[in-house]
Amino acid sequence: MAHIIFLHGPSSSGKSTLAKAIQARIEKPFWHISIDHLRDSGVLPRERFQRGDFDWKENRSTFFDGFHASLAAYAGAGNDLIVEHILDQPEWLDDLRILFAPHNVLFVGLHCPLDILQEREKARGDRPLGSAAQDFHTVHKGRHYDLDIHSREDTGKAVERVLARWRSAERCSDFTRPSFTPL
Repeated sequence: MAHIIFLHGPSSSGKSTLAKAIQARIEKPFWHISIDHLRDSGVLPRERFQRGDFDWKENRSTFFDGFHASLAAYAGAGNDLIVEHILDQPEWLDDLRILFAPHNVLFVGLHCPLDILQEREKARGDRPLGSAAQDFHTVHKGRHYDLDIHSREDTGKAVERVLARWRSAERCSDFTRPSFTPL
């Protein structure tokens, strides 16, 4: 069984900052994985998507299916993970619940005021403007976390809270709750 610290929140909410800080303090070697790492490493032919050579909408589903399966494969091989992700498709949570079932998942929600998200998004310049606002209004709806972190919280204190909760093994999130299937 691997340990997975799953950081979930809007674009520009501080997931990368928190992930790096956790990785620097945690007592085990955790991999830090995100879509940004794949994008920035050149795994995707980003420029060709931007030019219109390929249609991102046609390829997005298979990309994320592969990303999710790769996370499960890393964990299945015994690697502990810090994953930063935005669950912007309703089916992704169910898919990940199945893929991560054998593992210990700490689901952490990152919350940030909209004005700060928009400010960060504009300063970064590597996101379509409006992504943060769209995420802000949707990504936390109906989600149940093991721990909530707010962007105004000191990073060091946030790391200590994440580590304390991870060490406690107390879980009560969407990843540990029984699935509800409507009749």
